Amino acid sequence: MRKSTVLAQRAASWAGRELSPGQLGLLTKYADWLCLEAIPAGGLGPREGERVWSRHLADSLLFAGGWRADPPGELLDVGSGVGLPGIPLAILWPQTLVTLLDRGGRRVRLLYRVVGMLGLANVVIAQGDAFSVADEWEGLVVRGALRAPEVVGLTARLLQPGGTGVLGLSRRAQPPERTSDLMGIARGLGLEPELVEVPGEVLDAPAWLLIMRVSA
Repeated sequence: MRKSTVLAQRAASWAGRELSPGQLGLLTKYADWLCLEAIPAGGLGPREGERVWSRHLADSLLFAGGWRADPPGELLDVGSGVGLPGIPLAILWPQTLVTLLDRGGRRVRLLYRVVGMLGLANVVIAQGDAFSVADEWEGLVVRGALRAPEVVGLTARLLQPGGTGVLGLSRRAQPPERTSDLMGIARGLGLEPELVEVPGEVLDAPAWLLIMRVSA
């Protein structure tokens, strides 16, 4: 097994899941597309190809750690960009309806191309601003698309009772300095926040996730 797919397996295993050969094949196809089309189109930075698995695909699978038991029936990926973390999660959870939301027309066109190429029947693509979304969601994920305090407020507004939101914080040895303030904001808005460290041996560096839940 290639090092790239080993990273994906480690991330999924940390989140309590296992990837089938078919799922690894879809992730590999997606990784190739990111390098060959998304990066040249500006969907990721020009130097991201060499770390597309560790910093993007496997990193996205870590978000599944917010649901250690059953995955959500529906999931909103806010500021999805070129499908991160939503597409890896849709591959991991084929029974979950994943909505990829982004305001950029070019990125949305790229999303239509890759979702069609991968044949992901459980993915919906939407163009718009997250702050205009009015529905309540069972699950929410955000990976660097908004400022962290904005994500906390959005999570409190969009999650339904019993829902869970996951925010990617950083890939450093220590969490961001104002994480305790962020958790205080979350509690003030009625959320139950949990700061989770992903050990460095899972990928190539420690990672930090803020998991926020709404009481049922």
